[in-house]
Amino acid sequence: VTYSQLANWAHCTSSSQNFTVSPFTAGAQVFSFDNNPCDYFTRGKVKATTLSLSVLVAIEMFNSLNALSEDTSLLTMPPWVNPWLLLAMTVSFGLHFLILYVPFLAHVFGIVPLSFNEWILVLAIAFPVILIDEILKFVGRSTGGFQAFNKKKSTKAKLE
Repeated sequence: VTYSQLANWAHCTSSSQNFTVSPFTAGAQVFSFDNNPCDYFTRGKVKATTLSLSVLVAIEMFNSLNALSEDTSLLTMPPWVNPWLLLAMTVSFGLHFLILYVPFLAHVFGIVPLSFNEWILVLAIAFPVILIDEILKFVGRSTGGFQAFNKKKSTKAKLE
C-alpha cells in the first residue's frame, strides 16, 4: 500500500486501486479482501483499533501506579499500599476484558478479541511508562530536584 493510497483511502475504489491485501484473522473473524481490497481501509482497521485501545488502557493503569508517590520508587512503596487503586485497576481491566471477549459488546464497540501474543505486545508497549517514571524519580532524588522544588514552593508561600 503506497502513501497516496493511505492518504486517499476515503476515495478508494476497487477499480482504481491495484494492490492486494493478504487475509488475516482477528478474533474469530477472518478478513479476506479478495473481492474489494479497499475494504482493508474500513473493516481491516479493527485489529489496529483494538490494539491501540488496549495499549492506552494498559498505559493508563500502569501510570496510575506511578502516582502512588511523586518521588518514591515502586520498589520501596509497593502497589498494595493502596488497595483501592488495585481494586480500581482490576475493575478497569475487567471491564476492558468484558468488552473484548463478550461478542455482543465487542461488536458494539467495534473491536475484536486479542490473542495471548497480542497481549504480550500490548504489555511490552505499555510497561515502559513505569520504567520511564522510575528513572525520572531516581534522577529527581539524586539531584535533589524534588526537595529544591518544594523549597521554592514553601519560600514563595512564605513571601505571600
